[in-house]
Amino acid sequence: MQVLVRDNNIEQALKVLKKRMQREGVFREMKQRRAYEKPSEKRAREHDEAIRRHRKATRKKAQWEGLIAAPKRRVKKPATSAPPR
Repeated sequence: MQVLVRDNNIEQALKVLKKRMQREGVFREMKQRRAYEKPSEKRAREHDEAIRRHRKATRKKAQWEGLIAAPKRRVKKPATSAPPR
């Protein structure tokens, strides 16, 4: 994985790198590899993950087709300034 550093802005490059690693699942995999996972536990975990993915895809498809309501979007409130003294 490669991230370009622009204008010597290391903080921004690190932020981009972390986001890419998160998206790729690197952190999740590192956490799983800290300890040995029995093959039976691995199969059960992967099965549960597949069920979750399937349910999510089904829910998204139903929302797209209008069969169920989509979750309401959060509206960000405008930032208020400090109260006058």
